[in-house]
Amino acid sequence: MSHNAFKNIEQIESSLWEAADQLRANSKLTSSEYCMPVLGVIFLRHAGNRYEKALAQIKTDQASGKMPNRPLVKGDFIKRRSLLLPENARYDYLLKLPTGTSLGTALIEAMNAIEEEFEPLRGQLPKEYGQFDDTLLENLLRTFDLEVIRTASGDLFGRIYEYFLMKFAMQGAQDNGEFFTPPSLVQTIVNVIEPDHGVVFDPACGSGGMFVQSSHFIERKGLDTSHKVTFYGQEKTGTTIRLAKMNLAVHGLEGDIREANTFYEDVHPIFGQCDFVMANPPFNVDMVDAEKVKDDRRLPFGLPGVNKAKKVSNGNYLWISFFHSYLSDKGRAGFVMSSQASSGGHGEAEVRRKVVETGDVDVMISIRSNFFYTRTVPCELWHFDKGKPEERRDQVLMLDARNIYRKVTRKIYDFSLEQLANLTAIVWLYRGEKARFLSLVEEYFRRLCAEIAAIPLELEVFEATLAALRKKFAAFADSVKDLDVITDGQRQPLG
Repeated sequence: MSHNAFKNIEQIESSLWEAADQLRANSKLTSSEYCMPVLGVIFLRHAGNRYEKALAQIKTDQASGKMPNRPLVKGDFIKRRSLLLPENARYDYLLKLPTGTSLGTALIEAMNAIEEEFEPLRGQLPKEYGQFDDTLLENLLRTFDLEVIRTASGDLFGRIYEYFLMKFAMQGAQDNGEFFTPPSLVQTIVNVIEPDHGVVFDPACGSGGMFVQSSHFIERKGLDTSHKVTFYGQEKTGTTIRLAKMNLAVHGLEGDIREANTFYEDVHPIFGQCDFVMANPPFNVDMVDAEKVKDDRRLPFGLPGVNKAKKVSNGNYLWISFFHSYLSDKGRAGFVMSSQASSGGHGEAEVRRKVVETGDVDVMISIRSNFFYTRTVPCELWHFDKGKPEERRDQVLMLDARNIYRKVTRKIYDFSLEQLANLTAIVWLYRGEKARFLSLVEEYFRRLCAEIAAIPLELEVFEATLAALRKKFAAFADSVKDLDVITDGQRQPLG
């Protein structure tokens, strides 16, 4: 993607959302009805872009002799992180359908054709286009057919998909918006645990944001995500799994995501083998059946407390125990947790004591309220490190970040890039990684020097503009000084 496209990404995102949401506002559709089909159109546009890019690479390789001239197969495209799109699933094909063709039917056929070709998406893509009228669908397709979108790379499309997820979450679409963890919180967790190899597991994976941010972290290091990590996820809501699988596909990623209630089900063969566990689980769940979970191997610290109805009083410490137990002997975990968990009493306090005594609690970060889109509650980010060196086994870095925030809207806050970097720098210093801290300071200094160096040129432009304005004002003053004005009925010179 060009520098200008990156520079204008925020305008692109907001203009696309405004256009798409205006279409919804003029229809009878609710936000929940609109969410999946719109994300499906974004997915189709991106799949088309990837297909065109891969096809161009293949033709270049064939012309140069790197690849024989033969009929193309799925593998030719998959190795280039693309799908061999059937003709009726290509975006241009859909836009060029004759007037009178049912676009709803055509989009459903396109989704079916892609699922037939790409097993990880089988049964996952949106097919709810029958409730849309053709005019709305045509306008929606054209909304995502701007020149900048037709030529966009995966980076831009990933951002657009995540932006739309965020906006739908803010509207409470799909499961009250709980499918989406704010990027600031995910990025903070990623920065602390640094998931760059092995098995990465999210047992409450929502729309897959933890996986996507992990891939960004890996790729910023110049590495290939598919060669470095394997993603596993569990999620109890089928609709949300569809969001996650599309999210991964839009980013050119794959993961083994299965429908399961993690309180009662452990469907992946990765217990005790995870290099990284990341999650934003539901807070303060109080309906978990204690009899069903009391002997679960994932609860090495015991139950946190059971009420008279034989329900676990609060599920927070079930999650905390699960996350710890999934880790390998060098594994790290990072997760969002209710602020109540760090001060809970009785059975929770006993489980907390046992967790702390392992020496694996590494970093705790307090986050103020209003970071979530559909809830105003504060939270904490917990981080475990089973591979923590011996000299730090009895230490925990505790950061109070409640006064660190940037206002996005009156009701929603996040972290700026600099705030994220500075919080991470404190973790580096805690771990004795002074070189990384100094590198960040050097980067800040280099950026400051570049901005200072740009001042003289900007001043020249400003002074030239000011001089031109002064000339215009002087000419204007000269042109009016001999004019008269009427004051109290008397003619007076203006000059």
